[in-house]
Amino acid sequence: MDLELRQKTMVITGGTDGLGLALATRLIAEGAQVAVCGRSRDRLDRAQELLRDRALVMRADVTRAGDCESFVSATLERFGGIDGLVNNAGRAAAASIRDSDDEQWREDYELKVVAAVRMCRLALPALIVRQGAIVNVLAIMAREPHAGSMPTGASRAAGLAMTKALATEVGAQGVRVNALLIGLIASGQWARRAEAAGISEQNFYDNHPQRSAIALGRFGRREEFADLAAFLLSPRASYLTGVGIALDGGLSPVI
Repeated sequence: MDLELRQKTMVITGGTDGLGLALATRLIAEGAQVAVCGRSRDRLDRAQELLRDRALVMRADVTRAGDCESFVSATLERFGGIDGLVNNAGRAAAASIRDSDDEQWREDYELKVVAAVRMCRLALPALIVRQGAIVNVLAIMAREPHAGSMPTGASRAAGLAMTKALATEVGAQGVRVNALLIGLIASGQWARRAEAAGISEQNFYDNHPQRSAIALGRFGRREEFADLAAFLLSPRASYLTGVGIALDGGLSPVI
């Protein structure tokens, strides 16, 4: 299937590593050009080397309004417009409510909700011009927060609510907004946990205690995430908006 992404410009926060980088690579393979941001200089350098001249790779902390403004401005200056935005920046922050503190909640909400809303607000004028799309990368706990999943569970639920509200708000202007709810997908975060544990990444996935709960019996691959996200960004998904799609191999007990 031709996703009709040639010469489209896609913006990805948290795009210098893991799932975001896999998506950037997939989009470039489809003929798109991408703008990615991150905070780690090493990851920025690796992303630039991989993505080369079809990408704008920029250091930006999305919890800082000025960084977001500079990132969007640089994208518009380089590529002349924006066809898609992927709010992918995030990190795991899971604890029990009684063991978490106020600062953990503030930081998580700033990163996963406020920053995503800010990026949407900044990109919307350009997205409206090109009838573009937004994909908010969340987690399946947005639908089913469980014990020990806070504050991430609450932030993800807020992100899902924002997705629906924004889809209704801008649908008449031709902008689609969807959420991609991921389960256990191989990513940079998991790879770093495996490294910290002193085992191979594959061994980490094969022996993860939740693997047996996945209907398909394995972690998802980065490429599977990238394929679905690329479709949601593409004109081929032109009648799909305001929904959250679970990419979890059957892990979630809810539909």
